[in-house]
Amino acid sequence: MTNGLNRVMLFGNLGTEPELKTTANGLAVLSMRLATNEVYFDKDQNRQERTEWHNVVMFGARATALSRMLSKGSRVLVEGRLQTSSYEKDGVKRYKTDVIASDLCFGQSRAGGSPTRPPSAPAVLEDVPF
Repeated sequence: MTNGLNRVMLFGNLGTEPELKTTANGLAVLSMRLATNEVYFDKDQNRQERTEWHNVVMFGARATALSRMLSKGSRVLVEGRLQTSSYEKDGVKRYKTDVIASDLCFGQSRAGGSPTRPPSAPAVLEDVPF
């Protein structure tokens, strides 16, 4: 039997400041909220826009480095996989789906200039272990 394929690519803007936490065993965890926008025309040919929100999580040393470079509004391309977990709240079982990021690239700013990153930050994090 062959393995399935679980891969997702998202291009959008961070809707909140990324949050860096550390697990009890010292693993860095970076959590981000990513907004992707879709423009379409309804049946009456009126332009409509829809925003979808995604929970993105990245682990390890790269998460620590990215936490210093990303901020609310940063435009990024995220590549990773989907992972669903469950939890119980008020006696009701709930589910949460996260994008577990394996790669993140900086996108262009909305004005079309340079990538959304601090001037001193590298454009590619190849030297940072993942």
